[in-house]
Amino acid sequence: MRSLPAVITEGAIPLVVTAIHAGSAMRSSLRSLSGLSAAERFREEDPFTDQWTAISDNRIIGTRSRFEVDLNRPPTKAVYRTPEDCWGLPVWKEDLPMHEVEHSMVAYDAFYAGVEALLIRLLTRHERVVIYDIHSYNHQRKGPGILDDPELNPEVNLGTAHMHHDAWSAVVEALAQALRHGSDGRMHDVRENVKFKGGYFSQWLHQRFGARVCPVAIEFKKVFMNEWTGAPDPYAVADIAKRLAASVPRVLEHLNSPAHA
Repeated sequence: MRSLPAVITEGAIPLVVTAIHAGSAMRSSLRSLSGLSAAERFREEDPFTDQWTAISDNRIIGTRSRFEVDLNRPPTKAVYRTPEDCWGLPVWKEDLPMHEVEHSMVAYDAFYAGVEALLIRLLTRHERVVIYDIHSYNHQRKGPGILDDPELNPEVNLGTAHMHHDAWSAVVEALAQALRHGSDGRMHDVRENVKFKGGYFSQWLHQRFGARVCPVAIEFKKVFMNEWTGAPDPYAVADIAKRLAASVPRVLEHLNSPAHA
């Protein structure tokens, strides 16, 4: 679909991996109105998360900047209009024209229609489907090198508010255990519902498909990059990819176990 703000790839396994905030593209009519530089927008986007979707053959990768349309917000909040909508940032030089809002919402609606069609097809072939909804978040908002409280900002936050916990607790624990074990033997700080509980995308998946889907919002603290310069740490990016890949057989084993049949 021409206006779709994401690339959707369909495969065979009952695992969908998304990076809906990975995109940074913005249509020219909005760039001219933007009150932020490309670097300022990039800081609030989720760079490099698209690389981690390679662990599955079902992938959803956002291509547009969240400052054009935020696919993880409800429809009434999907287009940022004021600084209060986006961390106090001066998002636009002037009020955003309504035709621009409508243009962005066409893409938003197309995205959700595309995701719905994908999940319907997958659920005709699988009894249950797991969704890794991958994001990243800043932890130096006061300035470079000034770290937010690590007690409130785990390295990995699993948002699990929007799922049937009784049906999916073993799957979530299998994912958490895999993400805790780094390739260098280091144990990583992985906790549930500390910083984030899951956004609108996870909520919509839960409301639309119920207990047949397990939407886990996986938020990686930006320790894998310099959040002020945008430069990645290639080793850290690769380590996260390995930990996510290690989770797949464990998660699928629990998904297909007799207890979940």
